[in-house]
Amino acid sequence: MRLLVTGGAGYVGSVVAAQLVAADHEVIVLDDLSTGHADAVPDGATFVEASIEDAGQALDGVDAVLHFAAKSLVGESVEKPGRYWANNLGGTLALLEAMHERGVRKIVFSSTAATYGEPESSPIPESAPTRPTNPYGASKLAVDTALTAFAGLRGLGAVSLRYFNVAGAYGRYRERHTVETHLIPNVLKVATGERESVSVFGTDYPTPDGTCVRDYIHVADLATAHLLALGACREGEHQIFNLGNGTGFSVREVIEVCRAVTGHEIPAVVGPRRAGDPAVLVASSERIQRELGWKPERTELRDIVADAWEALSGI
Repeated sequence: MRLLVTGGAGYVGSVVAAQLVAADHEVIVLDDLSTGHADAVPDGATFVEASIEDAGQALDGVDAVLHFAAKSLVGESVEKPGRYWANNLGGTLALLEAMHERGVRKIVFSSTAATYGEPESSPIPESAPTRPTNPYGASKLAVDTALTAFAGLRGLGAVSLRYFNVAGAYGRYRERHTVETHLIPNVLKVATGERESVSVFGTDYPTPDGTCVRDYIHVADLATAHLLALGACREGEHQIFNLGNGTGFSVREVIEVCRAVTGHEIPAVVGPRRAGDPAVLVASSERIQRELGWKPERTELRDIVADAWEALSGI
């Protein structure tokens, strides 16, 4: 298949693009490099440096789109909501119009479990109420709503994948965010000397060790789910699947495992809770396992951290 991967120079997009190339697909990566890296585009893929609004130039002859291009910093979305609505929703609408004009009728959308906001229960099923608490989650939910509409009105076949924290590395492909907000890479940066310590926000949550519990999914397992979703696109239907590893890990567990993997002390500084941080966020992947046969293979936290550490430190 001839496939367009938007945001394919970013962390998750590059791993998906690499897996698609390995599966002998013809891959076009479109990325404006605002947060991506040109050297993350896999060998064998064609690279088009352009914004999502200009995706039309790369759609000729394309069979399907895998869409990762998005702004994704929760804090920034609160400070600059217009940027998130314009890019995440506006950019996607431009992409969908361009797809319609060129007869491209399949899309896999990298959505987010942030669409659920603060859930009533955990693990979170697809049937949970969607009540995002920030513009990032709200803009992604708006895209999901648009995909449902385009499926019904124009026969688009769409699959949205919702997940929380992605971690680990896939060969040379790793997290390289200019502004890093994810826990595992920030903890590992203490081990490399890039940071003096890691912050722990709150130790009085109703969890086994008092710190927040989060779902971590290995980037390679996440990429595999996108490839399965591509094969599950059915024209006129928008499907939504949650992705998770089935287990949550606390902040303290992550730090301890990072200490064990790196052999570094990794000082932790305890501070007060952050406003709006739920105690537990874990997504249920029951539906995608049942319907598409997806199953995460790298569920051990130590393995996830070890992959990330090897890619970061070059060991």
